[in-house]
Amino acid sequence: MVLRVIFRAVIMGPPGSGKGTVSERIMKSFGMKHLSSGDVLRTNMKAKTEVGLLVKSYIDQGQLVPDDVITRLILHDLKGLEQCSSLLDGFPRTVTQAECLDKVYKIDTVLNLNVPFETIKERLTSRWIHPASGRVYNINFNPPKIPGLDDVTGEPLIQRNDDKPETVARRLKSYEMQTRPVLEYYRNKGVLETFTGTETNKIWPQIHTFLCSKTSG
Repeated sequence: MVLRVIFRAVIMGPPGSGKGTVSERIMKSFGMKHLSSGDVLRTNMKAKTEVGLLVKSYIDQGQLVPDDVITRLILHDLKGLEQCSSLLDGFPRTVTQAECLDKVYKIDTVLNLNVPFETIKERLTSRWIHPASGRVYNINFNPPKIPGLDDVTGEPLIQRNDDKPETVARRLKSYEMQTRPVLEYYRNKGVLETFTGTETNKIWPQIHTFLCSKTSG
């Protein structure tokens, strides 16, 4: 289904909420262009653009990239998508960013994935990897044949720092504190739609039905 009208959406959800999978399905089902702030930052840093070098200097110092820098990057990329329906991912993260976006583009809907933190914690902390090959195992869904060892080489598996329980808990807390005001901002505008569940495959049909109803006609 390719949309007849230009439709702009934002997708929000904590790390591990299935946002990447849902975004891919939205692109496939509705032909929307996906613009991820993480991808935009990485592309600019890799290309060593002026803004990319500025971003890298903040990240190297362990600082957050300022609102105006991120906003400038995203709005620049959105300009190239003016004739397409688009799905913004990872932006806006603050009310200031949301206000800047609103001055330039009308956001039709904000999809909020509300997955219980316990589910996410379980999902992320169950992940182990084989560093040399990048093979990923999940203790619950896809466990190695021998606990703690890679199926192919028999070498030890490791857990990334990002997937350690204390790191996951800290990231989720930080996400909640940072995005609560943004969700509130969009709720007050009447464009926030929240989808709650513990499994992406059960949340997706609700999102699909909702987007069909919003974009038909």
